[in-house]
Amino acid sequence: MALGPRLDLRQSQSLVMTPQLQQAIKLLALSNLEIETFIGDALEQNPLLEAGEIGVEQRDEPPESITTEAPTADELIRQGAGEADAPLDIDPATLDRDRDTGDWSAHSASAGGEEGPDISERGGDGPTLAEHLEGQIGAATRDQRMAFIARYLIGLLDEAGYLATPLHEVAYVLEVTLADAEQALAIIHTLDPTGVGARSLGECLALQAREADRYDPCMAKLLDNLELVARGAFPQLRRMCHVDEEDLADMLGELRRYDPRPGLRYGAGERAPVVPDILVTATADHGWDIALNQATLPRLIVNREYYVELRGAGADRDTKRWLNEKLADANWLVKALDQRQKTILKVAAEIVKQQDGFFRHGVSQLRPLTLRTVAEAIEMHESTISRVTSNKYLNCGRGTFELKYFFTSGIASADGEGAVSAEAVKAQIKSLIDAEDTRDVLSDDKLVELLRDKGFDLARRTVAKYREAIGIGSSVQRRRQKKLQSAA
Repeated sequence: MALGPRLDLRQSQSLVMTPQLQQAIKLLALSNLEIETFIGDALEQNPLLEAGEIGVEQRDEPPESITTEAPTADELIRQGAGEADAPLDIDPATLDRDRDTGDWSAHSASAGGEEGPDISERGGDGPTLAEHLEGQIGAATRDQRMAFIARYLIGLLDEAGYLATPLHEVAYVLEVTLADAEQALAIIHTLDPTGVGARSLGECLALQAREADRYDPCMAKLLDNLELVARGAFPQLRRMCHVDEEDLADMLGELRRYDPRPGLRYGAGERAPVVPDILVTATADHGWDIALNQATLPRLIVNREYYVELRGAGADRDTKRWLNEKLADANWLVKALDQRQKTILKVAAEIVKQQDGFFRHGVSQLRPLTLRTVAEAIEMHESTISRVTSNKYLNCGRGTFELKYFFTSGIASADGEGAVSAEAVKAQIKSLIDAEDTRDVLSDDKLVELLRDKGFDLARRTVAKYREAIGIGSSVQRRRQKKLQSAA
């Protein structure tokens, strides 16, 4: 084969990730508060951008339907829209089309309120208390339902780590049993730092005493009478605790080593409230009104009059080129923010649709849900759904929840059609065990067979894991227990 220069013509397709397209994708992953900071930086860097106010006449207009079709980051990638260098002539009024008519103050509530929790975290360089606790939930329990309730309780903790909301209110809001709420709180009590989730100072110190293996009847009596400790009524405490002076001094010294406010170890700094990005309210026709929380998003407009004034003031070629670049950047940012709003609303609407049972009946009705399911339903890429659901919070009548919470695992059905939630499987296991004959206790292998007949295809180890998660012993333990009960 001869060697020599030649000229070939080839045609190929490639994806060009321009800075503008990267910016549009990055905006999806930011929360409303982060967007506010981003816009503040953009206002400083671009003189053609201005933060406007929402007029009264605009507030009276109803928000645009969430089903409105709009370009998304996926469509921008497919169309190669990021390659265009020409200005995007976008009317600044487009940002007002999805404005919410409500006031965020009407949706917020205190930690003990009926509308939902006022989730707040402490800022700082290290993790907040909520972040530190939530990072331990996965290792503390594999029960998705208990993990969900535990995360809700973590959102109710104050900065010192105490739970001020009565558990019966939590159970009422989430529509779970009081026993479920107590079980979730018991999970929190096992987390680090010891003492978080306590409802009183006595309980906080008792949890730490148990951790130190110092919680005996004498210490319990001392913790039940902390007001006497505060008053210095030591002779009375010695009589109540049945200890001598030396033992009482030792017990008081032990108490001084405990931390009465364990939550303050984390997130030192100013409090940074987690403001929901999405507001979901029930409508009169038994539907859902889904809107962005516009209270945290300033209106962004392009000052075209200023652009014309600068361009016509005898500007040289370099100045005009710089102005054109700033105008293009301003128009693109306005369009990117508008697309971000529509994309978030579209994803949130599908999540509400998929988890309608939760919003109506509580955590027991959570369905198995994956990012792919939502992506396929609204014809977006799975990575886009992941970005949209990152650092985003949804406020509804049951409280404020991170969007990631609504994605729960499921079990494949035996016929291969669809999936069932892990909670449904646990309910079936409990039902079978409750109905078992005292003379024929069901083994895990037998449970696998019976569950397969009911449409649940599970491995033996999975059945054992779910059985232990709901607090039911093995067949050997149950057989021994039933014999003891019959003998009694």
